[in-house]
Amino acid sequence: MLNKLHIILVLIALTSFSCNKSKKENDHTLLFWSSNNRGEIEFTEYFVKQWNKEQETKVRFQPIPEGQSSEEVILASVVGKTTPDIYANMWQGSVEMYAKAGVLVPLDTLEGFTEFIKARCTKKVVDEITSSDGHIYQIPWKINPIMTIYNKRLSSDFGLPKLPNTYGEYLKAGKAIKKDKDRDGYIDQWVGYTAVKVIWYERLMNFYPLYIAASDGQALIKDNKAVFNNKYGIGVFRFLQELYQKEYYSKERLSAGQDRFITEDIFTKWAGPWEIRHVNKFKRHDDFEFTFFPMQVPDDHKGPVYTYSDPKNIVIFNTCENPQDAWNFIKTLIDKEGDKKLLEITTQLPNRKNMEMEGIFQDYFDKNPKMKIFAKQANYVKGVDNSEVIVEVFDIISQEYEACVIYNKKTPEKAIEDAAKAVNNLLNN
Repeated sequence: MLNKLHIILVLIALTSFSCNKSKKENDHTLLFWSSNNRGEIEFTEYFVKQWNKEQETKVRFQPIPEGQSSEEVILASVVGKTTPDIYANMWQGSVEMYAKAGVLVPLDTLEGFTEFIKARCTKKVVDEITSSDGHIYQIPWKINPIMTIYNKRLSSDFGLPKLPNTYGEYLKAGKAIKKDKDRDGYIDQWVGYTAVKVIWYERLMNFYPLYIAASDGQALIKDNKAVFNNKYGIGVFRFLQELYQKEYYSKERLSAGQDRFITEDIFTKWAGPWEIRHVNKFKRHDDFEFTFFPMQVPDDHKGPVYTYSDPKNIVIFNTCENPQDAWNFIKTLIDKEGDKKLLEITTQLPNRKNMEMEGIFQDYFDKNPKMKIFAKQANYVKGVDNSEVIVEVFDIISQEYEACVIYNKKTPEKAIEDAAKAVNNLLNN
């Protein structure tokens, strides 16, 4: 994953090379990289084939080359000036770093871009993707809102009167399962599980969506200052800390071997819509019933529940000789027909407003009712803050998460305070 050293290396490399020299002999061919996900490969191949039948400017497609991570492959391609024209799997949090390095096309300078994006996306999304210099360097493409998947036995087997939507209700569910476990001698049974690894991106699946849910989508950073030292950040740390203190969650890493949700050792976890296919494919019996509900919130929370959107976006690198043609091709991927194909082929949600209300998608949602749950949740989501050091911000939070939540070495108040101080020092350097 990207860190401060990587950023420095990028900037040094970029000052040593011209950013405008084309890497391709044939300027009428656009090179398109997607992720290595099988569904996205199939999706892209479909649209490349359609485009190349009708257009003079052709698109050459390949999945991103193999590497330790897609982020490191992109970084290496930037340094080596072998970037594709179009890349369709950019994590939103990486864009600001590349924008400030001057290697991305400002998309709002392309004909038709601004009007198209404002028609497709909410103002909140448009504001979120707008860089600090006022330009837009990323095309909102797809999201995977994080929600709570739960085994319906959680209600039937443990006498819970309602779904554990709040911190208090969730802790009561944990207590009921632990009581049953202690009585019947189960070794491995918990209300839920989330990764205990310190690495920064794991916080995108626990602390961060819970923080967004508690705070109605507030930022971690605003006006170049940490703003998460508040009752919401402290409350999330306290909630998670209590889950481990009372042994409602396991501190052991449960990732090895079988999925503990499918083996019914855990009854909930925080996940995205990708879990639908996964659970249906690997569940052990046909009467395994599951569905999704929002992230847990403080007991006094009112109104809709927000969550992390897990956005992946599309960028055009400035090595592209035909950025307008590149944008014209991308539009075919993200118009209504393209978004319908994305749903059908990949089971991922387009980043489109009022999706569950659009007639073109109704047949799909009628056949896939669990996906409609996510489509409704998509009206209440947030990505990450536009900061070139957002990875380091999450890394700082992760260090305090380990000390407080996992090992109970700090109070939630002290851990959040220390994290905010460290982030402010980072932002002021």
